[in-house]
Amino acid sequence: MLGLYVHVPFCSAICNYCNFNRGLFDADLKVRYVDALVAEIRQAGLKACTTTAADTTNADVVQAFRPAAADTTTADVVQAFRPAAADTIYFGGGTPSLLEPEEIARIVEACESAFDVSPDREVTLEANPESVTEARLAAFRRAGVNRLSVGVQSFRDDELRRLSRLHSVDRARAAVGEARAAGFENLSLDLMMWLPEQSVSEWLESVEAAIALAPEHLSLYMLEVYPNAPLKDDMARARWSQAPDDDAAAMYVEAMERLEAAGLEQYEISNVARPGRRSRHNLKYWTDGEWLGFGPGAHSTRGGVRWKNTSSTQEYVDQVGRGASIAVDVRRLTPDQRLGDALFTALRLVDGIDGNAKQTR
Repeated sequence: MLGLYVHVPFCSAICNYCNFNRGLFDADLKVRYVDALVAEIRQAGLKACTTTAADTTNADVVQAFRPAAADTTTADVVQAFRPAAADTIYFGGGTPSLLEPEEIARIVEACESAFDVSPDREVTLEANPESVTEARLAAFRRAGVNRLSVGVQSFRDDELRRLSRLHSVDRARAAVGEARAAGFENLSLDLMMWLPEQSVSEWLESVEAAIALAPEHLSLYMLEVYPNAPLKDDMARARWSQAPDDDAAAMYVEAMERLEAAGLEQYEISNVARPGRRSRHNLKYWTDGEWLGFGPGAHSTRGGVRWKNTSSTQEYVDQVGRGASIAVDVRRLTPDQRLGDALFTALRLVDGIDGNAKQTR
């Protein structure tokens, strides 16, 4: 089934290492953005009933109602407009937890009205510790969110300051406790390793602190310092450096060993989970799945076609409002390209590749 990705491009502050499609929070723009997002989701649901192409127009939908043969039945037309099935919704960003719970509920409802969303759907919301409270988290639960991904990044305050994060270690721990109190039973934490001035032992402090909070899932990322990121200049001014490559390797290997011992099984290069708690949405990216992305800069893959939305939030809102196409970089993959991508992404998984499987698409 499809995965539905919803991009929320707003942040309270821009972290000095971030290279994602995001901007500072703008309350007025946010309201118009949510309206545009709901409109895009509903239009995409209509397209998904009849075609897999990104450049479908309303004329294509009208054409689907015209019987192609004398023996076309009402059942044929109903089948053509049966909503596409989906079983995951993922709110990424940016900082999705800056949206109001009522806005998250409205977006989830739009997904439900446009797609045949499975009753056992996985609905993930990314959140930063400083942007949530127990009451707010409980409201997100009522809005339909059943999986929370908290961007902790580090359990050392000095490292959080170097990354220009807004929260403290105490606030991160409190956010996890509030999530549990609000009823979240599927909780993921993000951590970053190979930070400026970080030693192996300091990194493992964060790993052990995360283990102590007993999350169902952990994502561990190695910091990449992008050439245009403010962190690069910060490191030059403060004369911060990253540990040698051998230490970075030790950080990774030792962390995976400790997490495995704590019952968190590695299933992908950067992800570990308790049994039955792998990220169902992210697995679509690594197992030749299909997904539709909504919002500025979001990527989609369906039926051998890939495309992304225009990146500018303002342009996205304006173009959706005018009924103009927001799809850019539309590419139709050849069977060999699809196979190559499927092999490449599957190699990220511990499960690997079934060498006896036959290519069916």
